Amino acid sequence: MSTIAKNDKKTIFGWAMYDWANSAYATTSGAIVAPFFTGVIVGDDGFLGFSGETIWSSVVSVGAMLLFLIMPVLGAVADFSAAKRSFLKFFAMLGAVFTLIVAWVPMGAVPLFLMLFLITQIGFVAANVFYDGFLPIIATEDTIDRVSSRGFAMGYIGGGLYVLIAFVLILLAGGDDFPIDEITASRIGIAGAGVWWILFTLFALRNLPEHGDAQELPEQYAAMPSWRAYPKLGFDRTVATARKLIGFKQILLFILAFMFYNDGTQTVINISGAYAEGTLGLELSEIIIAFLIVQFVAFGGAFAFGAISDKIGPKRAIIGNLFVWIGLSIGAYYLPEGEATAFWALAVVVGFVLGGVQALSRSLYGTMIPEEASAEFYGFFSVFSKFSAIWGPLLFAIVSARTGSGRPAILSVVTFYVIGIVLLARVDIDEARRSRDDWSFDGADVL
Repeated sequence: MSTIAKNDKKTIFGWAMYDWANSAYATTSGAIVAPFFTGVIVGDDGFLGFSGETIWSSVVSVGAMLLFLIMPVLGAVADFSAAKRSFLKFFAMLGAVFTLIVAWVPMGAVPLFLMLFLITQIGFVAANVFYDGFLPIIATEDTIDRVSSRGFAMGYIGGGLYVLIAFVLILLAGGDDFPIDEITASRIGIAGAGVWWILFTLFALRNLPEHGDAQELPEQYAAMPSWRAYPKLGFDRTVATARKLIGFKQILLFILAFMFYNDGTQTVINISGAYAEGTLGLELSEIIIAFLIVQFVAFGGAFAFGAISDKIGPKRAIIGNLFVWIGLSIGAYYLPEGEATAFWALAVVVGFVLGGVQALSRSLYGTMIPEEASAEFYGFFSVFSKFSAIWGPLLFAIVSARTGSGRPAILSVVTFYVIGIVLLARVDIDEARRSRDDWSFDGADVL
């Protein structure tokens, strides 16, 4: 049986380095891809009567819906086949290769760009399901907050470092003596994120072994070809788990709270680049600077909220964090057009709270779920994350299309934070953790 020792420094380093690897893509998506799409692929004239900002937010919503449909099945299959590492590698490579391709889509080819971008998103999020599934395996309950924060912190530094490199290239491209223009430099910056993702994923996986042994397929699936048996098994097991989840009030309540407040944060993250270009009229270089600020401040913010959590508990730390997000959304509404300094100031605060809400939500959830089904439950975590991420961008698209401005659209995000705070305040963390012992996963018996 293949096992991983908990709190092993080498394993934790390898695990955290994957966050370093994929964060180049995550940061580039907001800092370069979104404004590149609205400003270059779509342009000022729009597409089919819609602005690039409205189209982008709509596609983010559609992508979240697609991911919502497939993530829990992938998580269940990974648990049953003991193949978290293999699945992580496959989807990481898928997303990275299509990142290389999407960078060279010609101007005006809006449908092609969006189709390729959705594939990169599937690779990114699917790989994260299996990456997150390692967390309760490599850490203990007393270290999981710090390990989770370390992963995010490594991601913020890795993503920030890569975007800094891309920013220098784009900045130089504006000079008369440089051999490429800014659009070409942006394309190279997007493609380079794919290269970074591939190289550092391979490095990270050298220190992250597979865990557990694959179980034999139950009798009712044994006669099927593997390409059909594993997806069906994953789906059946996921449905069974979903039914059981209804009986565990506190875990379910936390998931519902997470759905709402995560909707707010994901909307801000995914839309901010398009909002800055389309509504505030900022230049690409000014937007990239803001994302750099977020990345490097978030490194400290992830550790800071880990320490805050140790003092006051993760639930209180998350609630306090969410009140800051409410203030940020209101502040974004009042940002002056064409003035980067105010946008950068807001980015400092975003960076500080971003690391905290992501790391603490992931680790708190990890203390509530059964370890033997971690990938399946993180599949649920990811699927609810994606399900929630449907509605914020969709609401943003509807409000911005009807009002002709992103300002009232960004203000609508406050609703999700308020509902999330109210629900999270009602979660009994201790009861949720005790309920782990009531789950039973014994091969096909869960079906």
